[in-house]
Amino acid sequence: MLEERDVQNRKWQVDIKTLTPAIVTIVFWSSAFAGIRSALLNYSPGHLALLRFLIASGVLVVYAVVKHVSFPNLRDIPKIMFLGFLGFAVYHTALNYGEISVTAGAASLLIASTPALTALLAVIFLKEKMNRWGWIGIATSFFGVFLVTLGEGTGFQFDFGAVLILVAALSSSAYFVFQKPLLEKYGALPMTTYVICAGTFFMLVFLPGLPQAIFSAPLYSTISVAYLGVFPGALAYLTWTQALSKAPTSLVSSFLYLSPVLAIFIAWALLNEIPSLISLLGGGISILGVMIVNFFYG
Repeated sequence: MLEERDVQNRKWQVDIKTLTPAIVTIVFWSSAFAGIRSALLNYSPGHLALLRFLIASGVLVVYAVVKHVSFPNLRDIPKIMFLGFLGFAVYHTALNYGEISVTAGAASLLIASTPALTALLAVIFLKEKMNRWGWIGIATSFFGVFLVTLGEGTGFQFDFGAVLILVAALSSSAYFVFQKPLLEKYGALPMTTYVICAGTFFMLVFLPGLPQAIFSAPLYSTISVAYLGVFPGALAYLTWTQALSKAPTSLVSSFLYLSPVLAIFIAWALLNEIPSLISLLGGGISILGVMIVNFFYG
């Protein structure tokens, strides 16, 4: 009896230690969709991506110096640059351009398909096994994504912005799959710093015109970009890593199911926008598919 009670107490301690940083991360990431939509009123998608991650990189570099994070091996730099390009330059640029026409809530529903895409890419590139339930979950998730893409268009037409956000989800999935060897080698915090700085390097293509955009934008809009860089961009990755260090990945990842719900609520409260009924239905189906993949396959 005492041994069982000790086990239960340890499980409860794990839950408590995991809860706070995981919830903080999800709230920040959920708020980013509305923050992007708001900042796009005064910043172009490219300028928004670059300024946001210049700020995020600065925060992480300071953190890395304080923590005495060492430089990566020279032979790994091309891989890190590729990961930064996929997971940050492509992801955030495509997401920003997509949110020009797609509501914040619908964007979060599309991004919620990332775990299913990650599982599919792991089967293709890492030769992981997929059982019948895994394939059913992926098919279900893709059908939901199809409905969201349809629901954000005019009438029964695809919205190109939704396609761009799906590209963002695919690039993020590829990033999660391909980062695995280097993540095991360096650890989550150094890798986060490496890849965000690498992704920011590729975003420098948007540097022309950025100083003028900053000077001409209202202060509140620039503050929104700074918020996106510091909190969803830098701090959320650190709190996510903290959560992962205290509990199994599957447990922590389950908090991701809260993201679309919070994103839709935040977008409704701040921007007075809500996805169409077709998008909401598709998002629910897509999340169901992701849950099937995680519960029966992962």
